[in-house]
Parts: sequence; structure tokens; C-alpha cells
Amino acid sequence: MAGDDLPPLGRVKLSDLIASEGLPSEAYKLSVSTLCQSLAQFSAAIVQFSTGDGALLRSGLESARLYFHQRPSYPGVDMIHTSESREWCRTSGYFADPELGQETYDYRPGLTPTETVNEMEIPPAGLVDIFAILGKAARDVLDAIGFSLNLRSSPFSEILDNVPLRNREISSSVLSVSCHARPPFHGAQHHSLASHDDGHLTMFSELDHPNDKSLISIVKSDKVGLHIRDFHGHWVPVDADLGPLEAVIYPGLALYQATAGYINPAVQRIEVSDPQGNAYGRCSLVFKLMPKSMASLNCSEMRAAGHGVEAQFQLPIPVDDFMQKSHPTDQLFSRQSAPSFSFPVQDGSMKSMIRRRKNNSKCKSLPPSKRLRLEAQRVLKERVQEIADKKGIKLRFCGLKECENHIHSLDSPCAHVRMEIGWPPGVPFVHPHDLPNKAKIGFLEAYEPGWSITNDMELSLIEPGHSGQHTTH
Repeated sequence: MAGDDLPPLGRVKLSDLIASEGLPSEAYKLSVSTLCQSLAQFSAAIVQFSTGDGALLRSGLESARLYFHQRPSYPGVDMIHTSESREWCRTSGYFADPELGQETYDYRPGLTPTETVNEMEIPPAGLVDIFAILGKAARDVLDAIGFSLNLRSSPFSEILDNVPLRNREISSSVLSVSCHARPPFHGAQHHSLASHDDGHLTMFSELDHPNDKSLISIVKSDKVGLHIRDFHGHWVPVDADLGPLEAVIYPGLALYQATAGYINPAVQRIEVSDPQGNAYGRCSLVFKLMPKSMASLNCSEMRAAGHGVEAQFQLPIPVDDFMQKSHPTDQLFSRQSAPSFSFPVQDGSMKSMIRRRKNNSKCKSLPPSKRLRLEAQRVLKERVQEIADKKGIKLRFCGLKECENHIHSLDSPCAHVRMEIGWPPGVPFVHPHDLPNKAKIGFLEAYEPGWSITNDMELSLIEPGHSGQHTTH
């Protein structure tokens, strides 16, 4: 493919994504912006390693080619596993998946031996160092995404492995050294071959395109072939123009869940050109930053930062259950608008929420003004106070009349607090109990988008005489 036809994926230096104490540098802010815009549009980005780390990755790929080249043409029965038959957090060593035409050697600290136990089979070299390099890079990328979402520092540390691992701990994250379409490997009968004008053949899987269930994945390959579906549903090659120090990163389903759908997961496929004429196949180093198996994925950090969390993300889900659950891709790419860091609720979830609200006869029977007052008090406690506690902010509300001038000034006494907790623009910084009814609705919509719809509440339901005056305490 000509260079002009390649998608303009964002390129960032990993050194610019490393956070430091104090205010963020301009290079850091620019790199984070480039990274996240690329993720929003293409569900992928390109990162550049240092010269030394890049050399180690290339050496690892060369070792991987030799490792798979010396293996038997077809593995023993005990080495054959499909993605459904393997425990997601216990894979280690060599295995093959004929359905995908793929062979893999998984290095998992705490489980994979670090010393050679079989002199007849020497594993790929440098895996310990490569795991450390890619693991650090994945965490830096994850923290940069957290920064773009205005989350606290290291927001996902509670669901990640310890660094370093403690005694007898097994890593949830894994470094997979894989090989696609090695000619002697007879998995090719499970794939389709398409002919091109140049006479070359392209192999692609007939299976559904897999979703990676990681938080962040980093891929470095010796040949092109990784395609990821972009925001518009088009398949784009993401590794066709990589430099020797560069690798592809993309988010997975676990990050999609942990960010309440604000970060889209990548849907990828592998295409290998001319597999019959390639003696080594296509080798890759794939690092997957995974959440701990005993943790739960929840959106508490997103709520604490003031982001709206839709119904399908409200309840925590154990990581182990999440990994064993299917996630149809057609439910993840339903947006038709321009890329943004927001994700609409599915129609079914919204309808069920509306039904719940309408079936709540006790709340429905209350006068609109009282319903607003009670809801404002609830959101203050469940949303605003949680954000303030996370950021170490003590809420001291203004009086209504004095704050009418504050909201139009950038240096008012409450300006900093309003900005930090995401207080809605134009709404006085007073206790929600004391807000006029119209302002209450603005407050509720800011912290729970769609509140008016789900509560079947409109301004027309509020008596005109109430919309501009305080409620009775």
C-alpha cells in the first residue's frame, strides 16, 4: 500500500508519555492529546521506543522466528488449544490453535520457568527483559489515558498486578510470542485464501474477528498484517508504516468496561500476504496488560471524575466473569456521530431504566418540586461528595445571591472548586437543596446525563411560580 493511502495514526514517543511531578509539560499534553485522538478515531496508535529498547524488541522477533522454525510441522495433541479451552490467566509455554493458524509461546512471570528445563527446546530469548519494557510502556499509556479523562494519578492501580510481583504471585499480564501462517503448520485448511492482482495470496481467518479483553495491548511484528476496524467501520492497516523503534498499541475490552465505554476497544484481524512463499510465517511480540483475576471492573474512578456512567456500566463485574463472557462487536460500535470521549446508552438499557422509574409509584406521586429536591440531595451525596472526597476537597457552598456574581468570574472564591468537581456552568455554587428548580435540573443533568428523560421530568411539569424561587425547606 502506498504511503499516501495509510491512515494517519497518532505517533508519540514513550519518553513524552512519562508523567513527572508538578504541572504537565507541553510535550506531555501534546502527546496525550495525539494518543487519545488516535484511539478515538482508529482504536490504535503508534508508540516509539528508545534506541536500546527497540533493538531488544527486534532481537526478540528474530529469536521468535528461529524458535518456531525449529518446531515440528504439527504439534502434539496436548499442545493444541483453542481460545475457548484455555484459562485466560494460566497460559504458559507453547500451544497451538489450528482454527486461527497460530502458534504461541506465552511468557507469564510466576508461572513460566525462567531457566531452560528442556535442552531439546529452547524458548525465545530475552522474554524477561521484553516483558518489563512493554509492561512499563503499557502502564504509561494507561496513565496517559487516565490523564485525558481527568482521573486521579494511577487510577487503575487497584486492578493491576503488583510491581514487582509478591512471593508466589502469578502475573495476570502476559507476553505472547506468536507466529501466524507458518507453512509447515497445517492449520491453513481452516482459513480462506484470496488472490490479488499481483498473484500473491492473502490468508485471513473465517472466524469472527476477536476482541482483545486486555486493558492495553502492545504489538511488534516482523511483517505487516494487523488490521483494526476504525470508527467508521473500515478495516485499516495499522502496522504498514512502522519504523524500527515503533510498535502498535490498542485498548481492549477491559478498558472499555473500566471507563464506562469512553474508550473504544479495538477489533482486529490478521492478514498474511503470500503465506505459501513465506518460510517463517508472521512473528509477533504481543504484550497484554491485564487486570487481576480476583479484582472487579467498576467505574468508580469515572464517577469520581464527574463522568456520566450509563446503566450497563453501573454494577461492578468480577474480572474472571468478564473474561469468560462473550462481547458481541455489534454492541460496541453503535455510534454514528463524530469521535468523542462519550458513549451513548443502549436503547434497551435506557428503556428499562425508564420503566423502573415509571413503576416507582412512590416517587411518581410526589410533587415535581419535592422530587427535584430529593433527587438533588441524592446526587449531591452519591456523585458530588464522592468526587470531592477523591480530590481532597471540602465543600463550602456560597449563598445564592452572592454566587450569582461568582459564576461569571474566573477568580471568584468558588471558581477553583467548581472547576475541580465539574460543577455545571451557569449554576450557582450553592447547596442543591437551595437551587431554583430550573437550576436543579441543570445540576442533575450535569452529573447524571439523561436524568430528565429517565425520571420523566420536564420543565413544563414544574409550576411557573416555582421555577424562579427557592423551595420550601
